[in-house]
Amino acid sequence: MARFYDVVGYGVTIETAPGVWEDVITETAYFGDVIRNTRKMQDGEHLNDNLTVSNSISIVADAYAAQNFFAIRYVKWAGAYWTISDVEVQSPRLILRLGGVYNGPKATVAGTP
Repeated sequence: MARFYDVVGYGVTIETAPGVWEDVITETAYFGDVIRNTRKMQDGEHLNDNLTVSNSISIVADAYAAQNFFAIRYVKWAGAYWTISDVEVQSPRLILRLGGVYNGPKATVAGTP
């Protein structure tokens, strides 16, 4: 089983102006294990096939992760940002199932703890 140490991105949607909503992303680093390591190419209607992974990463959850697991948006793993498609709570751990490449907003350097 491979070891994991990298950041997990949490997103909170806030209203920045009347009727304007924006995702504010924060990152927190976690230790864990890669418990499943697979990849899949999906035929799509695009020029290139879509790369998705079906990896599962088990992290040791702190109090913030346990209370805000619904807000997890992405995980940085193997040099790329991956969308979290599913989170399973197995206290004191969270099992994060990865999907496709994450293309949404990321934390800024100033907002990274």
